[in-house]
Amino acid sequence: MNRIARFSTFIVVFLFCFAIAYSQDSASLVYKWKASAQKKGEGKYEITFTAEDAGEWQLYAPNQVLNEVKVAGVEFPDSSIVHEGPFVESGVSKTIKVEIFDNIPVKVYEEQSEWKAGISITGKVPAQLRGVLNYSYGKGEEFYPAQFPFTVTLEGGVESKTEIRVSSINIKKPVNDCGDDGTTGRSAFTIFLLGFLGGLIALLTPCVFPMIPVTVTFFTKKSQSSGKGITNAILYGLFIFLIYILITVPFHVADKAISPEIFNNISTNVWLNIFFFFVFVFFALSFFGLFEIGLPSGLANKMDSKSGLGNIGGIFFMAATLAIVSFSCTGPILGTLLVGVADQGAWPLTAGAAGFGLALGLPFALFAMFPNWLKSLPKSGGWMTDVKVVLGFVEIALAVKFLSNADLVKQWGFLKREIFIAIWVVVGLLTTLYLLGILRIGHSSPVKKYSVTRIVFIALFGAITLYLAPGVTNTKYANLKLISGFPPPLCYSMFENPVNCKRGFKPLENEYTEALEKARKENKPVLIDFTGWACVNCRKMEESVWTSPEVDSLMKHEFVVVSLYVDERRNLPLTEQTVITTSAGTQKEIVTVGDKWATFQTENFGATSQPQYAIINADQIALTKTKYYTPDAAEFAAWLQCGLEAFRKTNK
Repeated sequence: MNRIARFSTFIVVFLFCFAIAYSQDSASLVYKWKASAQKKGEGKYEITFTAEDAGEWQLYAPNQVLNEVKVAGVEFPDSSIVHEGPFVESGVSKTIKVEIFDNIPVKVYEEQSEWKAGISITGKVPAQLRGVLNYSYGKGEEFYPAQFPFTVTLEGGVESKTEIRVSSINIKKPVNDCGDDGTTGRSAFTIFLLGFLGGLIALLTPCVFPMIPVTVTFFTKKSQSSGKGITNAILYGLFIFLIYILITVPFHVADKAISPEIFNNISTNVWLNIFFFFVFVFFALSFFGLFEIGLPSGLANKMDSKSGLGNIGGIFFMAATLAIVSFSCTGPILGTLLVGVADQGAWPLTAGAAGFGLALGLPFALFAMFPNWLKSLPKSGGWMTDVKVVLGFVEIALAVKFLSNADLVKQWGFLKREIFIAIWVVVGLLTTLYLLGILRIGHSSPVKKYSVTRIVFIALFGAITLYLAPGVTNTKYANLKLISGFPPPLCYSMFENPVNCKRGFKPLENEYTEALEKARKENKPVLIDFTGWACVNCRKMEESVWTSPEVDSLMKHEFVVVSLYVDERRNLPLTEQTVITTSAGTQKEIVTVGDKWATFQTENFGATSQPQYAIINADQIALTKTKYYTPDAAEFAAWLQCGLEAFRKTNK
């Protein structure tokens, strides 16, 4: 179990870096390929792949399976494209024996070779076909899999009709100058405060709290002998702060090197959300005392040995040692914070990590400056176990949220709103029973008396549980406005006719062209809703703002509303899949519906966050500035009215 714990911890630390690396093409630099296509019949084509000579490297011939490893194959972004039959290969080949494949005969090419793959396409044939050739190469006992992403022109194919950049949309010069100048989500300062709060909670865990008096006493003793103890303690706290900021540096590099939707893609990726679900459950089980999570002991020991160095270097490694050995407690808290703001970009991640690091480092500096304060600290004891167990229950609740994100994006329907809330009710009830001493978990001690703090938390979790309970019913009390956006939408219900799922209009979903046609026919402006299945603030707007009488009436009678889902994973038809050059000069593949609308939003409205609302007319002229998350219904209605006034101007 310890090996599993270490592996899981390592994965969590570098998860975002892996996700970013995964999103990039993995074409090898060793082999240079060319691809072309020839029509063989109706819907039938032959793709020819030519590999140049790569010197000392050997290219493994296709149509081989070595130790259950398929050395070559072709992948396409749509199931309507099928690779038929084996590759037809030509070139000068030879047979070798490789020890890693049990010395069985292996066919390889050492000079230029040519592979031909026959494919069939059901339905309309695209003018441009994209795919990936998987191949393998090596030399001696070395063996490497690689990929060659390719695009070929198909004779008789239909040109893509996907229009991403619309020249008539000029959001900088709208007809009326009303709306927002920038996103109105959480400010960096708010995220910093949340990080600081998370750091304060982490201070109370068994991994960190006992270290405060030990470390401070070490520095105060140093001050008696060298006079530098207080200065060193301040440096120690500063280094803790800086270490947590340094964790986010790779995301700034990624933010500049990768498409602007990368953070949104990470936060809404189905498999990453499922992975987070399992990781958070894993963290919760650790908090319940089933096992301890820790980084490899060799790494911790190495850092600890470095802390014996003198001066600033030794102090830095002492701070790094604390960050590493306390990870089993701080990792879940910091990870929860970073995942929650991942879709907002690199700077919010840094703000959250900075707040967390400041909360962890500040006590060491303050107690070193005022050592008498140590006497006021409560002694370590069973209360820290209670903190970990309660955090474990919170991790379970958060894990369910990640699973819900995946369910909503894929629209699987197994975690409907009432089931989600029922799980949270059970978690709240178990937390309350634990704090009451009725439920015992792990190494928790019997509750002999209720302190004021314990009573406060019993009342808090008890009240939360009672508040959530009506959410499993089909009544008006199931709305739960205080947590609007966190559970699945009101309409994503296990009941056939949900009481609270009532709105005067139903927006078109991902039907932008139809919305323009309807707007022209009915002589109305178009209200574009850039949204996402896993977007919390989008649900808050729909459930709290869109349902207000004035907003509901305006959206029903005065606008054609279309919701464009940027995290829709459904593939576009082949004839709409394409590759575009973005305004930043990068090449981007448009494969899914979400790719299309996320790029459409970025290219025309200059934002990657959701929700974002835009008002245009049927000629695709921007009538106002866009609007972001606006919890004030009156303010949102005033913006809609401004859009109507602009529409009347264009009609004249």
